[in-house]
Amino acid sequence: MPFDNSYARLDEKFYQRIKPTPVKSPRIILVNRELAGEMDFPLPETDSELAELFSGNKLPLGAEPLALVYAGHQFGNFVPRLGDGRAVLLGEFLNTAGKRYDIQLKGSGQTMFSRNGDGRSPIGPVIREYIVSEAMFRLGIPTTRALAMTSTGEKVYREQEFPGGIFTRVAASHIRIGSFEYFASRNDFDAVRTLADYTINRHYPALKDSDNPYEFLLEKVCSAQARLVAKWMRIGFIHGVMNTDNTTVSGETIDYGPCAFMDGYDPATVFSSIDHYGRYAYARQPSIAQWNLAAFAGCLLPLIHEDTGLAKSRAEEIVEGFGAEFRKHYFSEMCAKIGLVPTSPAKDLLNEFLEILQKSKVDFTNSFRELGKAVRHEHSALLELFADRELLQNWLGKWRGELKKQGIAPETATKAMNSNNPAFIPRNHRVEEAINAAIEHNNFEPCKKLITILLLPYEEQPEYAEYMNFPEPNERVYQTFCGT
Repeated sequence: MPFDNSYARLDEKFYQRIKPTPVKSPRIILVNRELAGEMDFPLPETDSELAELFSGNKLPLGAEPLALVYAGHQFGNFVPRLGDGRAVLLGEFLNTAGKRYDIQLKGSGQTMFSRNGDGRSPIGPVIREYIVSEAMFRLGIPTTRALAMTSTGEKVYREQEFPGGIFTRVAASHIRIGSFEYFASRNDFDAVRTLADYTINRHYPALKDSDNPYEFLLEKVCSAQARLVAKWMRIGFIHGVMNTDNTTVSGETIDYGPCAFMDGYDPATVFSSIDHYGRYAYARQPSIAQWNLAAFAGCLLPLIHEDTGLAKSRAEEIVEGFGAEFRKHYFSEMCAKIGLVPTSPAKDLLNEFLEILQKSKVDFTNSFRELGKAVRHEHSALLELFADRELLQNWLGKWRGELKKQGIAPETATKAMNSNNPAFIPRNHRVEEAINAAIEHNNFEPCKKLITILLLPYEEQPEYAEYMNFPEPNERVYQTFCGT
């Protein structure tokens, strides 16, 4: 099997070599055969063999299991050593085109980074990450992906007893800003340089021949994060734990713990049960991304220039440039939701529409989706969402005028809007419904059904129309949890 395991060739201070802890009676719940096909990853034929593989009971040929070390700022507080406390990287799988995929098992047992934890995962977080990561991929958001979901046949104890599970995650890599912080905080800048060189070789090989590859690495990571967070904002996604250890240098979304999708539009929306002060609220995600990038820049300073003042000046310039780059991507993403090219009038119209949404406390996803029909004056369903319909009618008139001014035909606008405004998202109450069915009744059909619906998030799918609905008051999810 074509595993290459380049990270395992780094010094062992970057990881712990450790095998997954075997589980009692694994059972395969779901395998992403489409992803396995894209990867050219050979799957065993029987369910029992699949369960052995994706539980970690049987290692694939060529795998070199590792638990990676990293540090991180968690809610602004620096923790000098975190690491994979309940995950093991099986290795890096190379497909026939030479593309490299990290394959990691989450919930696979204790490592030296477990910090007195059991290294296991309840089945709930496994289901959440599978559903949401695959939905994010279908929504067009850079993301880690789900290869498999396995039950362990064992119990996991948190505030109560839960069935255990293991999630198989695929990523471009698992290198985080926190990976750099671990070594920088120890003044081990030889290791920082090694990690930076590895990152450039793996993710940004064009930088190798540049005059200052480390300066350009900072630029590339800033650009990747600016694009990523702008895409989150477009679909109303709230990460929930934007710590530096959950910020990848590849620009993929990672760690779907207390994440959620906004229902009623409110920029101050927070779901994470541990985010007591709203640090990671929807509207604060861009500024937090910039904060995290400043932490990354601090790690790279000795590599950027031997003169500390010059290094700091250049790094600050790059990080400060994040704001302008984010806004460029944000208005491109968000103006596409109203069918307009992001000119100044279009940006003003967007902001005005968002203010109307917030005032009326209407559903973010459904409002934009229904707006696509309003181009042709089919807006009765849209009007029903709003308390102040006159305010909306006035806005619609200005908006249609701007569409005409930009020379955008109605059918062109509707098509563009429908490709940027999903009909279906992993609504929080539907995800909880799937998790509860699995925990309480060992029933994974709601989970599988939701995953199927989310394969086509931009299609109407009238047979599943109830999955578009705003939650009823008794269905509202106000808090989400990490699951560790």
